[in-house]
Amino acid sequence: MKVLGINGSHRAGKGTAALLQAALDAAAEAGAETELVELSRLNIGFCIGCNKCLMQTSCTLSDDMEGLYEKMRGADAILLASPDYFGTVSARTKNFMDRTRPFHMVENVLKGKIGAGLTTAGLNNCGAEGTLALIDQWLATHEMLAVHARPEGPVLAPGAIATGFAGLDEAGRPVWRSVKGDAIGFAIARQLGTDVVALGERLGR
Repeated sequence: MKVLGINGSHRAGKGTAALLQAALDAAAEAGAETELVELSRLNIGFCIGCNKCLMQTSCTLSDDMEGLYEKMRGADAILLASPDYFGTVSARTKNFMDRTRPFHMVENVLKGKIGAGLTTAGLNNCGAEGTLALIDQWLATHEMLAVHARPEGPVLAPGAIATGFAGLDEAGRPVWRSVKGDAIGFAIARQLGTDVVALGERLGR
């Protein structure tokens, strides 16, 4: 089983990448072949609305999205991660979503593939849910099978969300940390990777 992780952060190798890598590591431990792609290291132009993809499952633009199309075609599961930017995905992630239009207009090329979303944010309960909701909508548009992880035990969070908020000090001011210090978020990310592979096995992939 091949699991492709796509990081939509503008900063490669930082908190969002670490959260995504935790999911990929768990998937690899469960037997999957994994790969992480940093969108910030690719040259991906904006969709120009030429509408050529109304007639074909390819894009007329020639850039690094071409290689990513092939990786997506070859993957059994796609994990899409983005930091929360003002209650939604980053501009880089949205641009990537726009450029997957050729995989939807003639036929849903990604139909039946497994998918899941992850996000990082500054505050708890302050935009991350909207970010995950948009990723879920993107998965649904492509008719992918969305996985939502929940570790055993009490409910701890609505999804694979890692935040930089560590609580309040005695004066009521926020205490900040690296998102890499969010044990709950990373536990759910690892559960996500495990669950993605488990679903793939049930589907015979």
